Amino acid sequence: MSRRTEQHPGLADPRVGAPFFSTWRVGTPERQRLTVEAVGRTWERRPWPARDLLGYHVYAGHDGSTLMHYSQWTGEHAYESFVKVHRQERVDEIDTAVPGIERVGLGRYRRYRSRERAVGDARVPGLIVTVRVDFEAEERREEWVDLVVKALGDDPEGHAGLVSAHFHVSTDGAHVLNYAEWESAEAYDRVLAAPSSEAWERVRTYPGVKGRTGSRYQHALGLIPG
Repeated sequence: MSRRTEQHPGLADPRVGAPFFSTWRVGTPERQRLTVEAVGRTWERRPWPARDLLGYHVYAGHDGSTLMHYSQWTGEHAYESFVKVHRQERVDEIDTAVPGIERVGLGRYRRYRSRERAVGDARVPGLIVTVRVDFEAEERREEWVDLVVKALGDDPEGHAGLVSAHFHVSTDGAHVLNYAEWESAEAYDRVLAAPSSEAWERVRTYPGVKGRTGSRYQHALGLIPG
């Protein structure tokens, strides 16, 4: 069966071969809440669809109008099988409960590397920040991630509120998605307000970056096999 969990997902789990992120636009904070409830009910009343799905998590955007979905698959083939057999009945039930959901699109990724939480760090993230960075050339993506991870390692005190950061490269070659766990929104805002160091200026001005888009979320629902 499917059951809920309060635990945040482990993004560095080596079993995850196909991490997928998608966004739904639902319009209002109340519709966010209703949609999360509908997703939970829909999944809990059905068997877990595949052993190759390790977890499915939903996040409420601080913008009050979006939901982010993160699913952990062992491989893309397992997701394609789910789509053929199980997905539509779930979509139909959710849409009946909350009509008018706009599904923006599905992003397919592979995790490139992480700045994992320190051993013994038991903090529960109070804020999830995703940053999408678009590149002119595919080979620039991993170089940029390496530069960010080095900058984080050189400035541990300045990023004391950062729990972990996980860098995913899109399978279409176009961009990087950083999923970062922060202790709180206040901790993240302090970092944003701090003077930029030389290392972070190199990250900010890295050649080949076409644009950045950031979003803030709260973990709203976790589903795992029961």
